[in-house]
Amino acid sequence: MSVAKVIEISAASSEGFEDAVRQGIARASETVNDIRGAWIKEQQVRVENGKIVEFRVDMKVTFVLRGKS
Repeated sequence: MSVAKVIEISAASSEGFEDAVRQGIARASETVNDIRGAWIKEQQVRVENGKIVEFRVDMKVTFVLRGKS
């Protein structure tokens, strides 16, 4: 039997929403093992002088907990 845990993270990119998701997952992978999926909860943009300057995502990331050794 496996048990999963869900954490919530936020990530941002000047390139787009997809890049923000990729960066968020990449960063989470540095400290969390066995990531299985992510659910994009929210998307926002930051605007300056009428132009989008940053894309932001809030996501829930699911990973499997390791068993006791």
